[in-house]
Amino acid sequence: MFLYSTFPRIYIPTLLQRKHSMKVTFCGAVGTVTGSCHLLTLDDGRKILMDCGLFQGYEIDLENFNETWAFDPADLDFLILSHAHIDHSGRIPKLVKDGFDGPIICTYATRDLATIMLLDSAHIQENDAAFKNKKALQKKSKETFEPLYAAKDVERCMNRFKGIGYGEWYKVADGIQLLFRDSGHILGSASITLRITEDGKERVFGFTGDIGRPDRPILKDPEPMPHVEYLICESTYGGKIHPGPPHEKVGLLDVIKKTCLEQKGRLIIPAFSIGRTQEIVYMMDQMVNDGLLPDIPVYVDSPLAVNATDIFKTHPECFDREIMEYLMLDPDPFGWSKLHYIKKAEDSKKINDRKGPCIIISASGMITAGRILHHVRNSIHDPRNTILIVGFCAEGSIGAQLAKGADTIKIFGEEHKVKCQVKRMHSFSAHGDQEEMLDYLDNQDRDKLKEIFLVHGEEDRQIPFKAALHAAGFKKVTIPKLKSSYELK
Repeated sequence: MFLYSTFPRIYIPTLLQRKHSMKVTFCGAVGTVTGSCHLLTLDDGRKILMDCGLFQGYEIDLENFNETWAFDPADLDFLILSHAHIDHSGRIPKLVKDGFDGPIICTYATRDLATIMLLDSAHIQENDAAFKNKKALQKKSKETFEPLYAAKDVERCMNRFKGIGYGEWYKVADGIQLLFRDSGHILGSASITLRITEDGKERVFGFTGDIGRPDRPILKDPEPMPHVEYLICESTYGGKIHPGPPHEKVGLLDVIKKTCLEQKGRLIIPAFSIGRTQEIVYMMDQMVNDGLLPDIPVYVDSPLAVNATDIFKTHPECFDREIMEYLMLDPDPFGWSKLHYIKKAEDSKKINDRKGPCIIISASGMITAGRILHHVRNSIHDPRNTILIVGFCAEGSIGAQLAKGADTIKIFGEEHKVKCQVKRMHSFSAHGDQEEMLDYLDNQDRDKLKEIFLVHGEEDRQIPFKAALHAAGFKKVTIPKLKSSYELK
């Protein structure tokens, strides 16, 4: 078990440092939806990093993103983490490895989830490096590959995590106070509000993190932020409207019946291990209690998802009223007799050998790594089977290729013809659509809010969202470029 602690730092600003002006620099998730990383530099030179995410995708322009920094990690004073998703947390072990020695502040649930997610990420990094070295050796190449970080680096960084609760101002350091409010995106997710006092002047800076959706299963609705003067805001689904929640359980059941009952095939669901997997399992649990789910085996084939589900059970403070009432009827909302949680690799392989209809929920959700690659490869050639995409897939990922109707995809270096059915359900998204994001921001004082910076979105989503924000009365909306800086007056 890791020990969690913070390391207070004595900070005495020099006259030279007092010549700085407060600014924000965008170091990731700019024009794309992964690699969240934003740097706030105060007047006195102190540096606060918000998120430190891994880039996940195949964009050529960002090929070396994960290996390089737009700043010196040793210069950072604090890291504040909005939530545990790898595109927001995945480079933290490397940050510490490369010299960061300050506290990492997040919610209690985020701290617990980050432990298992970063260890899982480290194992992926190590396995990828081993695979590349094996291939290089076969080609008699002298090139060697090192993982971005290893499990030992995760243990080292977890010692720097500090968990705090929602809804109360927390003193980060002299003149810096932090408030977390539940953003309803995943377990433990939070918006970040910073109240910064320098030379008797107070400024309020905000970062939405990822904005969740109201009326989602399991989690509480997003809680609006206090009034801020400057705001970094996500924009994943700008210009888009999701189908309403009432349709998704019906839609999921329709896909299950058609694939598993009518076609006698397999339903493969690539799902993020944190949040999406638990939502789907919870919905199926309700179907079981209502006598609607077909009597077929369901497999959650992801060690990370299995561990995450256990963590969900330990954080009921994040649950909404519906699931709290459901617990009175069913003490285990994530389990029934036909549901099997798979951890061991040999048990995962046995799933592919079994005959007959079944449902396989596995990670990663974008089909970029993990056991889902094997299940897709083994199921893609059979027209009776269905691959159901239930989340956002970054451009270039296998999930995105399938969602766009690709005739062939490449897995483990081999081309595979897509003969199975591919379905997509947008209503499962953990990100708010444009109307939901506008509702979330509606409490903000248009006169006090000087500028909104749009991040975590592709350009074709940011442009309509910017127009919608202007129409809603927000005066200055900026779409920053990677490594661009803006002075905050």
